[in-house]
Amino acid sequence: MMSTHDPVQLSFARDIRPMFSEMDIAHMQPFGMDLSNKDDVEAHADAIYREVKGKTMPPEGSGEPAWSDEMCDRFKTWQTQGCPP
Repeated sequence: MMSTHDPVQLSFARDIRPMFSEMDIAHMQPFGMDLSNKDDVEAHADAIYREVKGKTMPPEGSGEPAWSDEMCDRFKTWQTQGCPP
């Protein structure tokens, strides 16, 4: 039984994929990273987290809002949980 302090099991499809906009996905594809693909996001999770936490992704001037602290925390929790699909 989970306590109220245990984080909910997150999933890429439900919780992480929707945080990446179509613009984010299109922007990163030329760099060989598909942000709509769980395996690609998992492989680059440390770098993605560093960029969104540092507010350097999405890039300034892109028209996309920076991730909130809650979004960054959700991504880190997903990563800590082993990047479930």
